[in-house]
Amino acid sequence: MNDELQITRLGWAGIQLECDGHSLVIDLFETRDAMAPFIDEVTGPLPPPSGPIDLALVTHLHADHTDARAIGSALKPDGLVLRPAPAPGDDLDRAATVMAEAGLASLEAEVRVVGNWQTQKAGPFAVTPVPATDGFGDPQVSWVVEAGGRRIFHGGDTVFHGAWWPIASKFKPFDAVFLPVNGAICNFPHRQPPSPFPASLTPEGAAVAASILGTSLAVPIHFDGIHVEGLYEQGEDPGPSFVTAAAEREIDATILEPGQPIRWAA
Repeated sequence: MNDELQITRLGWAGIQLECDGHSLVIDLFETRDAMAPFIDEVTGPLPPPSGPIDLALVTHLHADHTDARAIGSALKPDGLVLRPAPAPGDDLDRAATVMAEAGLASLEAEVRVVGNWQTQKAGPFAVTPVPATDGFGDPQVSWVVEAGGRRIFHGGDTVFHGAWWPIASKFKPFDAVFLPVNGAICNFPHRQPPSPFPASLTPEGAAVAASILGTSLAVPIHFDGIHVEGLYEQGEDPGPSFVTAAAEREIDATILEPGQPIRWAA
């Protein structure tokens, strides 16, 4: 049995984990027009996963984190999708999730709603959704994944919150954490008046979260590639800024380019 764990950064916030002949993705995003009508410009490479996948995890149902078309194309016939609960409220409240909801409903695969702290097992993977906070009030989770004797964390595009400490208490230490760092300032028509505060972690906030989680390696995600003046504006130079902020807290951090893997032997 080959228990080597390989993690590949895909486009934007997406990553792929491969272990013992099985594969899962988190926040797969390939379809560039999936961001319409809010953001219709996505730059940079968005590589697909290598080979069919057994399990697709999504942190929340924004189009840049739940690309149902890409998930449907990548999933094996008996594949599984794990997702958080639907957004509450009226049509305006659900405006940012309606496209992904329709896409997931059209899949032939099993799509399962999961709650925080409910561990699911599939092949060599044990996956646990844990608390996260979305910048717009839509339901969101982060994911803890264990495989090949390793434990990793994926933070979607969460903001800073108080659940970092309970997550660390239950799962610390981590071999790697993948954290959003673009600190996006947003002005979306369905969330007015707009907030002046970042809708995702800033580099400094992500470094603090990485420190709390007690990780051996921190990898920035969810930066560069999407920036629209007056609508969705990322902070200045978020990737290198995160590496610097992590180093100040004595955390090893590295930027993975899309398509670049890291590997661990069992």
